[in-house]
Amino acid sequence: MSEKQSLGETKLNVDQTKADLENHAKLEAGEPAQCADERSRMGGHEALQPTRLYKRRWLIVFLFSTYSLCNSYQWIQYGIINNIFMKFYKVDAFTIDWMSMIYMLTYIPFIFPVTWLLDKKGLRVVAVVATAFNCAGTWIKVASARPNLFAVTLLGQFACSFAQVFILGMPSRIASVWFGSGEVSTACSIGVFGNQLGIAIGFLVPPILVPNVDDMDELAHHISIMFYITAGVATVLFILVVFLFQERPELPPTQAQATARSIPPEQYSYIASICRLLRNWPFILLIITYGLNVGCFYAVSTLLNRMIIEHYPGEEVNAGRIGLTIVIAGMVGSLICGVWLDKTKTYKQTTLAVYFMSLVGMIIYAATLNLGHLWVVFVTAGALGFFMTGYLPLGFEFAVELTYPESEGTSSGLLNCSAQVFGIIFTICQGKIIDFYGTRAGNIFLCVFLVIGTIMTGFIKSDLRRQNANLSAKAAAVSVKGFNALCFCWS
Repeated sequence: MSEKQSLGETKLNVDQTKADLENHAKLEAGEPAQCADERSRMGGHEALQPTRLYKRRWLIVFLFSTYSLCNSYQWIQYGIINNIFMKFYKVDAFTIDWMSMIYMLTYIPFIFPVTWLLDKKGLRVVAVVATAFNCAGTWIKVASARPNLFAVTLLGQFACSFAQVFILGMPSRIASVWFGSGEVSTACSIGVFGNQLGIAIGFLVPPILVPNVDDMDELAHHISIMFYITAGVATVLFILVVFLFQERPELPPTQAQATARSIPPEQYSYIASICRLLRNWPFILLIITYGLNVGCFYAVSTLLNRMIIEHYPGEEVNAGRIGLTIVIAGMVGSLICGVWLDKTKTYKQTTLAVYFMSLVGMIIYAATLNLGHLWVVFVTAGALGFFMTGYLPLGFEFAVELTYPESEGTSSGLLNCSAQVFGIIFTICQGKIIDFYGTRAGNIFLCVFLVIGTIMTGFIKSDLRRQNANLSAKAAAVSVKGFNALCFCWS
C-alpha cells in the first residue's frame, strides 16, 4: 500500500469519526431523528433476523437416524459371519472382507458430486435418494440367497454402499439447519447414534439369524430370512422419508444459520469452497487425524470375526456380541460427548482427550485379546468402543466450528472420505499382518497410527468460527436493544 493511500484512508477515518461525534452531540441535544443514521453505523446489525426452534426437528433427526441405522447394519452383516458366507458362496476371506470395504471404496469417488447435490438441492432430495438406493439394494440381496449368486449379492451391497454416500455427511448438516446453538452437538450425536446402532445390530443379529449349519438349503433359508427382514424395514423407511422428511424449517434456528441462508446461491461456488477448506490448515490436520481414528475403527470392525475366531474357535455369536459391546459403549460415549460439548464448547480439549483414550483402549485390547478369557475381551472392547466410536460426532462438530460458514456437508464429506481411504488401507494391511504374524501384531500396527493421530490432534488450532458468529450476533442484539432504549428515552 502506498503512502498516499494510507494518508487517504486516515483522512476518511478522521472524517468518519467527526461525523460520529457530531451525531452523538445532536442526540445529546435531543435530536432523536438521527437515531436511524446512528443505528446504521453500529456494525450493520440493526435488523437481526427472527429465529425459532420447531418441535418437528426431533422427528427429522429421528427419521434420519433410523434410515442411517438400516444402511449401516448392512455394512457389517457379511463380515461378522465371515466364515459362514465363505462356505455358502465358496469364496475366500479376503473376498468377504470386500463386502465391508466396498462401503469405503464407493464413498471415495462419489462423495464430491453428492456433497455438491446436497448444497444445490438440499436435505430432502438427498434423503429420498439415499433411502431409494438403500431399499433397492436390500431387494437385490433378497434375490441372491443362492450359493451361485455371489455376483448378485455383491451388486446389492454396492447399491447399499452407494446409498451410504448420501448418509454419512448428514448429521452435522441436519444439526445446523434444524437445531439451536445450545443443542447442535447433541443433535449431531443423535444423528451419528443411528449409524452406530445399525452397526451394533449388524454385529448382533446376523450370527443369530444365520447359524453355522452344513446343509446348504437350510443355510440359504436362514440367509433369505435375514435379507427379507432388512428389505421390509428399508421399504417402510423409504415411504416415511418421502412423506415426512422436510427440507428445512420456515425460520432459521440460529443467527449463524440465518447468515448462511442470506448468501445468494449465485454467490456460492462449490469448487471455491473446497479450495478454501483445503487451505484451512487446522481443518487439514483434522481430516488426517479423523481418518486415522475412524479408519482404525473400520479395520477392527471388519476383521473382528477373524480375530475372535482365531483365539476362541466356534464363538461366532460371541464375536457378534463383542462387536455389539464396542458400538453400544461408543453410542453412550457419543451422547455424553455431544452433551458435554453443548455445555462447555471445549472442542479441542475434548477431542484430544478422547483421541488419547482411544489409543489407551486399543493398547489394552491388543494386550488382552489372547488371554483366553472372553469376559476380559468384552470389557476391553467396551472401553475401546466408548472412546473410539464416541470420537465420531466430535470430529464432525469440530470440523463445522473450524470451517464455518462453509457447508457442513462438504466438511463432513472430506472427513468421511479420509476415513474411507484409511479404512481400506488399514483393513487390507491389518488382515495381511494377521495372516502372517497374528492378531497382536495387527493390533500393534493400528496403535502406531493412533499415536501419530494423537500427536497431530495436539497441533490443531482451536478456531471456533461458528461459536464466534453466534456470540457476535448476540452481542450485537444487546447493543441494538440498548441503543433503541436510549433513543426512546430521548424522544
